[in-house]
Amino acid sequence: MRLNPITSWEDVPLFDREEAEASFWEANRIDLRLMETAVASGNESGESVTISLRMDPRMLARIKRLARSRYLNYQSMIKQWLSERMEEELRSRQL
Repeated sequence: MRLNPITSWEDVPLFDREEAEASFWEANRIDLRLMETAVASGNESGESVTISLRMDPRMLARIKRLARSRYLNYQSMIKQWLSERMEEELRSRQL
């Protein structure tokens, strides 16, 4: 079964029940380009800080390939991963 891509946040309805939301996401998916714009604009303060990060060149090449296959900028994908992991860590500490 092929999922319908959601290309605009306006296409995602407000759900009154979890069952309705589950049914919607069984047939639809967020388009990767929309996800990339969400990640890129996810900085709430409007500021960003440049950092240096040493990384094995082979690992970086693999990350870039993976990002390209998802139509993402590799730096945006890394920031998304870090954000997801941070949320995971914070949730696990609240249990």
